[in-house]
Amino acid sequence: MSLDEGNAMFSKEELMAFLTAGGEARERLFAAAREARRRAFGNRIFLYGFLYLSTHCRNDCTFCQYRRSNTAIDRYRKRLDEMLEAGGRLAADGVHLLDLTLGEDPHFVEPAGFHRLLELVSALKETTGLPVMVSPGVLGPDQLRALRRAGADWYACYQETHDRALFGRLRIEQDYDCRMRTRRDAAEAGLLAEDGLLTGAGETVEALAESILSMSRERLGQVRAMSYVPHESTFPSSAGETLEARREHELLGIAAMRLTMPDRLIPASLDVDGLEGLRMRLRAGANVVTSIVPSGCGLAGVASRDLDIENERRSVAAVVEELERCGLAPASADDYKAWVAARRTR
Repeated sequence: MSLDEGNAMFSKEELMAFLTAGGEARERLFAAAREARRRAFGNRIFLYGFLYLSTHCRNDCTFCQYRRSNTAIDRYRKRLDEMLEAGGRLAADGVHLLDLTLGEDPHFVEPAGFHRLLELVSALKETTGLPVMVSPGVLGPDQLRALRRAGADWYACYQETHDRALFGRLRIEQDYDCRMRTRRDAAEAGLLAEDGLLTGAGETVEALAESILSMSRERLGQVRAMSYVPHESTFPSSAGETLEARREHELLGIAAMRLTMPDRLIPASLDVDGLEGLRMRLRAGANVVTSIVPSGCGLAGVASRDLDIENERRSVAAVVEELERCGLAPASADDYKAWVAARRTR
């Protein structure tokens, strides 16, 4: 496998070699990914504040603890004032973007309630001045255009896998092509789009490589890989599949995505391993820290509902300390806004 400087064109077979690398080959892969990040972004890392608006959802995804059929979990919908308070705290702490996430909650995403989501996006943008990402599930073209007019900058809609059979097992009764099309519609509406992969959820190495190639062909500004975290209400991990093995898939996926898409943003999520897992993801080539959550606001995480939130280990201050230990530094808000503006013109 070639890791020559500037080479971002890889075949499926080369990606499969990356995704199965071990020992010295693995370390060379990670080093090449860090060098690709350095060439594109220097040592600057972007920081995303996380606002989980609603844990209600009309879908029944088998990998998600907030799936519709899980009646054993406490759910919430946050009020506008609660979101503005949490968003204001994150802005004051120095995040570069507010990631407004929700389940595909009819209260916010169906036509009769969509104005509530638009109002929140507009209020967050006006009061904080920060770029806003919205992750509300599948939306129609008119809704996406309305989000852009309300001030949204990003639209995240994760495929999780580009293996159609596995997609059908993960996203029960959902339309694969509709989900793909929604990201294209978002880009047409002037939003930057993000796709993401779930690793350790039953995918083969070949399927993971094909997913990365598929993402490289989309008009995406950000791509992510995230380890599957089983819960009592979700499907169990594959036989013999440990957390360490699932995490390894994620790290190799991050490195392969960085080499294939060197100019894209790639998150290191605090949602799987908390602050303890940040360094390994940065070593694999990530250049965004996401899922920074303010304590005391009653906000949940996605994969891990409360990991490191109330002990303030998912705060900006804790993340910046870890970045410094890694020889990295947080970017400025102006750095991030400039990157967003430049990406939008491409």
